[in-house]
Amino acid sequence: MNAKISSGIVQALVMSGALFGSSALHAADKPNWSPPRTADGKPVISGIWSNASMTNLQRPPGVTKLVVSRDEAAALVKANPFMRLIEADSGPSDLNDNLLDDKNADRGYNAFWVDPGNFLASINGEYRTSWIVEPANGQMPLSDSGRALLKVAREKRDANLYQGPEALPLPERCLIAFSGASGPGMLNPMYNNNYQIVQTPTAVLINVEMVHDARIIPVASDKATAQASHRPAALNKWFGDPVGWWEGDTLVVETTNVNRQQASQGPIYLSEQGKVVERFTRASPDQLNYEFTVEDPAYYSQPWRAEMSFNARKENMYEYACHEGNYAMEGILRGARNQEAQGIKPSQGPGIFGTPIPEKKNKGGQ
Repeated sequence: MNAKISSGIVQALVMSGALFGSSALHAADKPNWSPPRTADGKPVISGIWSNASMTNLQRPPGVTKLVVSRDEAAALVKANPFMRLIEADSGPSDLNDNLLDDKNADRGYNAFWVDPGNFLASINGEYRTSWIVEPANGQMPLSDSGRALLKVAREKRDANLYQGPEALPLPERCLIAFSGASGPGMLNPMYNNNYQIVQTPTAVLINVEMVHDARIIPVASDKATAQASHRPAALNKWFGDPVGWWEGDTLVVETTNVNRQQASQGPIYLSEQGKVVERFTRASPDQLNYEFTVEDPAYYSQPWRAEMSFNARKENMYEYACHEGNYAMEGILRGARNQEAQGIKPSQGPGIFGTPIPEKKNKGGQ
């Protein structure tokens, strides 16, 4: 598809509100709205929700403001790498282009496979450029010691990568979700952004579509009782040890002791001292406000906080079959052995955005 035509489609969607989701403004439009209640009087947060958005954890380079106007949001959407990928993949295939000349196998993840959302997040009627709201620059406040820990962890990973199944990243082993989707805190990946929440008086289940993770959070009658129920640190579970309690109409979840493998791989890095406090507040019929605060003196120079919107979905969630039985792992490791036989050190590919999308050789017909 011609780039001008694609840009026109994007602009039309922006002007119509389709790229931003008009229902996301209900929280600001309905200040007197009251959430439905469960039999024990708590706000209903059960349902199927999505955090799909072109807003990400940290603010993009060159963007200085947390809150932007509609026109500024439209410009950021248009410049987003996912939108450029969608535009590049629009229209019929051109078998005479040079798309595969760079031998980037990661291009298999074309626009058909990604579903990152097509709008900036709207939280309380404000278009946000990052989930992080504190510190004000929208970046994780890694300390010098945190950067050093991160460097050591990455060097260790790179030295052992592809030696065997146990050395591969956790999501590639189908053990936990990609891109930190399961938390704590729960971030938006490039597809499978749906969550099903089921609540009872004593527990909340969060079923994560990405890699079908499940978080089961026991809910106590008050904060002190909840915090006293934390399990021993030796029980180092995926997604950590969560406990929950209600503060008015907000469900508060405190998580400690995140599994060491998960915590060292990020995207939210945590030490044994790390703690994440999440807050779930029903804001409107169509939106659940979600925020989390990270405290970890080993990695960060200060506590930092993020705010996110989860939007209601009417569709059902479906099974996520990671690697379709994980057969792809054999191919990954076989490819590594093949590279080694050629004297090449196995390494990760550049990713779908790792190299520029090549210009087409045949310009005719555009």
